Amino acid sequence: MNKIACLVLAVVTATYAGIDLSSFQTYVDSVVPGSRYGVSVRSVKTGKEIANLRGMEKFTPASTLKTLTTATALHFLPLDYEPKTQMSLDGSVRNGAFWGTVHVHGEGDPNFSGRYFADPFYMLNQMADSIKVLGVDTIRGKIDLDSSYYTGPWKAEHWRKNFYNSWYGAEIGPLGFNDNCTMVRFKPGEKEGDTAIVSILPDVGYVTVKNELVTVAGKKKKWTYAIDSVKSVVTLGGTIGQNVDSASLVLPIRNPVGYFRAAFMTALKERGIIFIEDVAVPKGIEICRFTYSAAPLLSILDEINQRSQNFHAETLFRNLGAQKAGEGSVEGGKKMERKFLTEMGINPDDFEVWDGCGLSPKNKLKPSVETQMLAKMARHPKGEFYINSFASPGVGTGGKRMLDMPFPWLTHFKTGFIGEAHALVGYIFAMDGDTLTVAMYLNDTGKNPDQKCKDVLDTLWTRLVAATNDNYASLMEMKRLWLSAQNVRGLHARLEFFSRALFGKPYRLGPMGESYLDSIENKPLVYLDSVDCVTFVEHALAMALAPSEDSIFAVHQRIRYFDGKIGYTTRKHYLLLDWVGEGKFARIIPMPGDSVVQRIMPKNEFFKSQKLKYLVNGEAARDPNMNMSFLPYKKALEWANAPQGDSLKVIGIAFIGKSEKIDATHTGFVVLRPGQKPMLRHASSLRKKVVEQPLAEYLVSRKGKLPGVAFFEFLPR
Repeated sequence: MNKIACLVLAVVTATYAGIDLSSFQTYVDSVVPGSRYGVSVRSVKTGKEIANLRGMEKFTPASTLKTLTTATALHFLPLDYEPKTQMSLDGSVRNGAFWGTVHVHGEGDPNFSGRYFADPFYMLNQMADSIKVLGVDTIRGKIDLDSSYYTGPWKAEHWRKNFYNSWYGAEIGPLGFNDNCTMVRFKPGEKEGDTAIVSILPDVGYVTVKNELVTVAGKKKKWTYAIDSVKSVVTLGGTIGQNVDSASLVLPIRNPVGYFRAAFMTALKERGIIFIEDVAVPKGIEICRFTYSAAPLLSILDEINQRSQNFHAETLFRNLGAQKAGEGSVEGGKKMERKFLTEMGINPDDFEVWDGCGLSPKNKLKPSVETQMLAKMARHPKGEFYINSFASPGVGTGGKRMLDMPFPWLTHFKTGFIGEAHALVGYIFAMDGDTLTVAMYLNDTGKNPDQKCKDVLDTLWTRLVAATNDNYASLMEMKRLWLSAQNVRGLHARLEFFSRALFGKPYRLGPMGESYLDSIENKPLVYLDSVDCVTFVEHALAMALAPSEDSIFAVHQRIRYFDGKIGYTTRKHYLLLDWVGEGKFARIIPMPGDSVVQRIMPKNEFFKSQKLKYLVNGEAARDPNMNMSFLPYKKALEWANAPQGDSLKVIGIAFIGKSEKIDATHTGFVVLRPGQKPMLRHASSLRKKVVEQPLAEYLVSRKGKLPGVAFFEFLPR
């Protein structure tokens, strides 16, 4: 077994060994050569950066810039914030007709669409129904669409030209419909040479298609499209084979307020309301007002961070400026983001922001500062909502990424991609209870395939999850065992149950360490693939003492480390001196005929072998003396050959070492049953697995090599 060694030393904060990123860079160079890679990893618990590579260089963040937009919104806006659209009727109602102006004021609601409803007209139908219930079937006058909530350019600047012709680059407006996009569906004509059959969904009479798509033989398909820069006119060209079923394109419209008007007019018509435009009808007084909201802030955050919706990010960015800076514009949004960063203690100049969604290649940020912001948000009063809005394997933009991760709930992330810029940022939930923030960027990727760049980031992210949750499967196994023993009552019964549940586990010396938290032994913190004598006892005891399945890990670490502080220097390396001697989880059982010897435990020598100093309260200390009480071999053998106790008991046993430099060489459980001789349950180096055998049998096999044994009882929490 390991020298089970103590440091009654000063409580040492767990120090991170640091995650070796040199192998990450080597991997990047081998798979996507020429790319510039940057990464930062930070502890939320301490706020300190664990590792970075080019952490203070600026990178293009792509859509991961949305994490700043959503963090700022969550910081300044209430959780029940909802973008509103107001409709007032200014005029009078006479004989089923409304005379006057229908005034609609938009405040940037991005969800007048089918995103949360089966019908994209749902919200517009609500507006039409509000008019109809007044007994109105005719509107005579004007429909006034108020777009003053946004100022400055609505169309995002500095985007690449092709973005404006793609659904993800739709124009922004305070009044919008269907993500300010339309779907153009087409299928081949009846015969060769015919133009394709084209339909528009939803068709509100706003988008015009110039159909130049020609039907040809076979399955050939080579279509093209172009959108007028000002009008919503789509030119569809190319060829489509007769054997092609159908296809579709989702395209942005031009002038979102005009699109909203056309959709609103369609909703009025479908509800049986006739509109007769008459500019001569006076406005009149306001006779009623209605307010509509499609979805609250938290739903909008999900759309932005999980599904990376640019349209939602850009509207929220401007809404934030309008709500808090009095300016519904890019500048208003930027002003609030700078204020947010300042309040978080972050230098705003470390973020160069040109939009809310990250499509601009001029956006720049530093990985180390991004993880700092993410860590601040993890500790924010609304941090839980923020983290839960991110994607994960199988969810949102993670729907096709890292799907082979065995425990996908260990991470949440935000993806990012524009030409030659890929990114992943987010959170990894480490086994030690810490949350790590990670920002990972791949810029200047050149001709390297985009999918390969994504795979590189996914691979490195998965490595981080694995490194910080080394052998997480063992913890899951312990949780399953704990749940299966909920009806087992009493410490002795639970110790018997869990120690028996580990029968047959392979024996291997020293299977555990401090994982990524220390550099000396970076083996797993929890490990049930194999055990040694000490780790067998530790795992069984942790399950027996844990009040819930979620507390097993914390209990296990408190058993294994002084005050649960994970680190090589705080591990209880010596069994009797430290592990039992601490007195929190076990204590020596005095036995008739005990002998006492004094030993000096060579802790200075032990730690010097690892280039460490033995410290107590931060100062160099002498090797500790210990008075070791144990039952000599002959008396122990006599005790083991007789039935012990009148009820089920499970106690611990330490086999005393002959060397003056160690207190014990082996440990395990002794199971006492009424009328039966004591049984030793232990991880056997001879049998190479966890077994149970008569204690007397084992003692006989150790004759001449064993001064004696010490018994200890386990203490309930």
